[in-house]
Amino acid sequence: PTRRPLVEKMALYWHHHFATAYGKIAGAVGSEEGARLMAARPGDDPGRVRGHLELLRQYALGNFRDLLVEIAKDVAMLYWLDGRNNVRTRPQENFARELMELFTFGVGFYTESDVAAGARVFTGWNTRRVTGPGGPTDPATHYEFFYNAAQHDTGAKIFSFPIYPDGSRTIPARSDGLQDGLDFIAACVRHPETGRRLARRLYGFFVSELQPAPDDFVSSIAGVFASSGYDMRAVVRAILTSAHFLDGSARFARYSWPVEFVVRAIKEVGWSGYSVNSALTPLANMGQQLFEPPDVNGWETGRYWFSSGRTLARMNFAASLVASQRTVLRDEAKPFARTARSTLSYVLDRLSAMPFESGPLAELMAYLEAGGAWSGSDAALLVKVPGLAHLVLASSEYQFV
Repeated sequence: PTRRPLVEKMALYWHHHFATAYGKIAGAVGSEEGARLMAARPGDDPGRVRGHLELLRQYALGNFRDLLVEIAKDVAMLYWLDGRNNVRTRPQENFARELMELFTFGVGFYTESDVAAGARVFTGWNTRRVTGPGGPTDPATHYEFFYNAAQHDTGAKIFSFPIYPDGSRTIPARSDGLQDGLDFIAACVRHPETGRRLARRLYGFFVSELQPAPDDFVSSIAGVFASSGYDMRAVVRAILTSAHFLDGSARFARYSWPVEFVVRAIKEVGWSGYSVNSALTPLANMGQQLFEPPDVNGWETGRYWFSSGRTLARMNFAASLVASQRTVLRDEAKPFARTARSTLSYVLDRLSAMPFESGPLAELMAYLEAGGAWSGSDAALLVKVPGLAHLVLASSEYQFV
């Protein structure tokens, strides 16, 4: 279990927000290098490579502008959105488009000419292969961000929205292509719709997916985003202390993402002798393969997680997990097993499902009492407690957080 659950939760959110897939990267640089670019830890990597996930962790609650600058230089992102091929004779538009459309202010606030100008901004923001001291096969040999000044378009770039605080919409002609990129990123972050869009998305991630973000919440959080200088720690603190988050109606108002469902189930049921690798195929069957979002938009969230096949995958995973922990569940339930009702209360307290209504609650009780009078024996507990846990994990009540 992590000691920084909020950092991990935000890293998961950013993985969706800055959707980047291992498969395309591995196809370009090979499986081993692809894994390195996605997940390497600088302290463990001989070339001090910081993988994409470590970048998201490092800046999970940091400054959003700084995060975007690092994303623009991230080698995994440069392969994912083809920035490594962005040169002055053939500007590559993918990153500039997604910077505006997905990463900051969204559709409806930029033009196709903005995309073309943005592509020119990032010409020369490429990659290179750095050879380690022992030659090309040295483990320290790695890919890194490289600003290739010879491939930067030095002409002026004109946009439909302000780039500078004085209202100027033109990045002037100059040779410093790094500054071009920094100015354009800062303008996208400063755009008034960026804070509002982030507020709406974070409302769905932290508060509720059952209704749109209220206007007062959006305005308040966007205000914190701007006044704090784009500090995500301040933004998330404002969300978690807001009346909307603390309102009781916000509890169990989000559809659990597959990875949230799996991690919560493992933490609450137990993991003795259980390999997390055993959850990877079930996660994919549930619709979420980490490091492989389906496209640049990330995953379709909310109720879209729950097709019949994906729901069955959740049930099957629950059965497998519970079966692996059946003796643990039996032993830890013993002090609470005097009656069927006390056993049911124990399991419901252990597993964080939303409250069951009277009908489903009666069905759970009937399951425990089926087969005769409750004995609370080891043999009964070995069957009934894991079985009850499976029913709870597979219930609709457990699919909300």
